[in-house]
Amino acid sequence: MRFRAHLALLSVALIYGANYTIAKKVLDLDYLTPNGFILLRVISGFVLFNIVHFLIIKEKVDRKDIGLLGLCGLFGIAINQLFFFKGLGETSPVHASLIMVMTPIIVLIVSSIHLKEKISSRKISGIILGMLGAVLLILKGNSAIDSMSSLKGDVFVLINAFSYALYLVLVKNLMKKYHPFTVMKWIFSFGLIVVIPFGVGDLSEVMWSNFPTDIWIAIAYVLLFTTFLAYLLNAYALSTVNPTTASAYIYMQPLIASTIAILWYNDHLSWFKALCGLLIFSGVYLISMQMGKRSD
Repeated sequence: MRFRAHLALLSVALIYGANYTIAKKVLDLDYLTPNGFILLRVISGFVLFNIVHFLIIKEKVDRKDIGLLGLCGLFGIAINQLFFFKGLGETSPVHASLIMVMTPIIVLIVSSIHLKEKISSRKISGIILGMLGAVLLILKGNSAIDSMSSLKGDVFVLINAFSYALYLVLVKNLMKKYHPFTVMKWIFSFGLIVVIPFGVGDLSEVMWSNFPTDIWIAIAYVLLFTTFLAYLLNAYALSTVNPTTASAYIYMQPLIASTIAILWYNDHLSWFKALCGLLIFSGVYLISMQMGKRSD
């Protein structure tokens, strides 16, 4: 059971790692705006999860869990996706993937507060190192030398990381109680309510007939793999492992995203980015070492 959960998380890391470059291609060429793209993503997730749930699961949820499902929809769908795509449209895939490595650190902090666990000195050192790397990377984002990145884009990705971390912690108990399709159906339903006002105008103005085949393929990847399959696999894994373990697989994304971005965009992993990445990875390594005795 745990092997399948870790295999699911590995698949999610691969899907998200490729998504940085694939989604950015659509945004850079202005075929879809970030908000319009997000609304399209959430609509597809809403439709797919509702169809599967209706045909196969047909599980009801307790009224007392509706509020928690709403929060998961807000942080895991609406805020998370809106800020990620907005940030990705204004920064480089390498920057975005490195900043997302902050998620496990944020998960640790939120989990410690939520579960009232004491944070050890080693964890605190890891948090400081990781945050230092992310802050330096963000502040360097508005340098004229690094034309693919921007301060605003990096900050948006960081907000996305905070939102996704909150989602991972909040959704854990729901995954233990309900089938993953049930949880996904509800959080995409709540997320859609929030996202509609931000993207409906942009999506209504899209010139679909102008899309070449490669853009349709990129959009299909984001809708089917990054949205439907990745959320489903992550939900399945969270029914078995803890949020810190699930978030640890984000460590793989910079390697995947950087490799693809360098090949596709001629993006570069400069010594400064490497230094920031080293600080971030050192921080999460200290946290992972400490968590290893208790993690899944």
